[in-house]
Amino acid sequence: MASLLAYQLRAASRKSFNHGALSLRARQLSTDLTNKATEDDEPKFLRAVEMFFDRAAKHSNASEETLKHIKSTDSVLSVTFPVEKDGKTVMIRGYRSQHSRHRLPCKGGIRFSSAVDLQEVEALSALMTYKCAVVDVPFGGGKGGIMIDPKEWTEAELERITRRFTLELCQKNFIGPGVDVPAPDVGTGPREMGWIADTYRNFNPQDVNGAACVTGKALSLGGVRGRTEATGLGVYYGVREFLSFPEVQAKMKHSGKIDGTSVVIQGFGNVGYWAAKFFEANGAKITGIIEHDVAAYNKNGINVEQLALWRKENGGSFRGFPDAQIIENPMSVLEAECDVLIPAALERQIGMRNAHKIRAKLIGEAANGPVTPAADEVLRNNGAVIIPDLLLNAGGVCVSYFEWAKNLSHLRFGRMNKRWDERSKEQLLSLVEGNAGHPLTEVERRQLIHGAEEHELVYSGLEDTMIVACNETRQTANAKNIDYRTAALANSINKIAASLAGSGSIFTHA
Repeated sequence: MASLLAYQLRAASRKSFNHGALSLRARQLSTDLTNKATEDDEPKFLRAVEMFFDRAAKHSNASEETLKHIKSTDSVLSVTFPVEKDGKTVMIRGYRSQHSRHRLPCKGGIRFSSAVDLQEVEALSALMTYKCAVVDVPFGGGKGGIMIDPKEWTEAELERITRRFTLELCQKNFIGPGVDVPAPDVGTGPREMGWIADTYRNFNPQDVNGAACVTGKALSLGGVRGRTEATGLGVYYGVREFLSFPEVQAKMKHSGKIDGTSVVIQGFGNVGYWAAKFFEANGAKITGIIEHDVAAYNKNGINVEQLALWRKENGGSFRGFPDAQIIENPMSVLEAECDVLIPAALERQIGMRNAHKIRAKLIGEAANGPVTPAADEVLRNNGAVIIPDLLLNAGGVCVSYFEWAKNLSHLRFGRMNKRWDERSKEQLLSLVEGNAGHPLTEVERRQLIHGAEEHELVYSGLEDTMIVACNETRQTANAKNIDYRTAALANSINKIAASLAGSGSIFTHA
């Protein structure tokens, strides 16, 4: 019996190793994508985040002890569990990092990627802490990931993995509406968030606020209208706001108008696609779109929807698209001349190997950590304006906050006041028409009295949030004569420090 058990364990180990080798190759491929632009001695992602933090800390009002507290990660969960695939046992590794619990719940996405590791998750959770603070979202920073390539797994297998990981989070108290609230990230979306919400509900059937345990859900499960496009829309709002600043216009020699602005976007996933759509809808020319295999380029502008449809109908590739030049070396399009460059893919895409070749006048970091510290300095010395990731891609967490608030209130935005607003406007309009002696057409009346729908309220809230955060960053940068990344991080540090000081410290001081 013992020998039979030993044989089964060895067989399972061999089967797990074979699939592990495939995952290792996928992980190597993903790692290569983040190393093409960087030199060997450039810091990894977590160290880069820490270096940016240290630079900003010098311009903050926080004490040395408080800075140590803010910089450190509070808690990390690492789990391993078996999943059967094609009759083989595969060991799955997952992580969840809670960087800061100065405000609760912690907030941050869960990604499915073969490149996931503990350092990456810690770095991303730290960025989430600073991101929430810079846009005044009352959350601490969190992040999670499962080390798989979702393309290698069926939908049923992905569901088992997602639910098992959620079980681990439930058992370790790493998920809950007031504890830690995940969201979509690379390789995940509303489907996975629905599985997470359902698993949490089954283990917490008496939690009336259980729907708020995760955001980015489908509308039918308590999601909020506008969440899907939120990060891309936030990118558009942020770039638009910075282009309106006279000092940015002078530096870029730019009119400040979106109309006619040339934009290159790296990454055509959710964030890149929606950012491209909003820029295009407001008159910008999308001259280049970069994917991992090839890039599409047209100096006169690319039709974003046509390119997206072509990719969908042609195996997920731009190859063969008739209305643009297809570039086989996609990274070279990062160096194309343009007004605005939007890296919306992976971290470490602009490093010391290509920073001196970048010709964009403004770089908007829609991805997390796309520019290394050394490259950041090269770009700024060359006159480029950089809008940092913790500010520019905060649209997702901002609208996640709205969804969380909606779930806790159990009420759709606009449901209580939409008709009342319309009736009030109608009465005012009738009074104006009577005094003016000029009645409006029915179409004009409907346009003027229209009460806000949920997505319009979400867009309005996101726009206001981005405008306020961009202007706070600008004020600090101008007052201290520092770059925008350092200014945004310094503002975040000051806000977190104020929260920590206001709440006091238990068990810290004698």
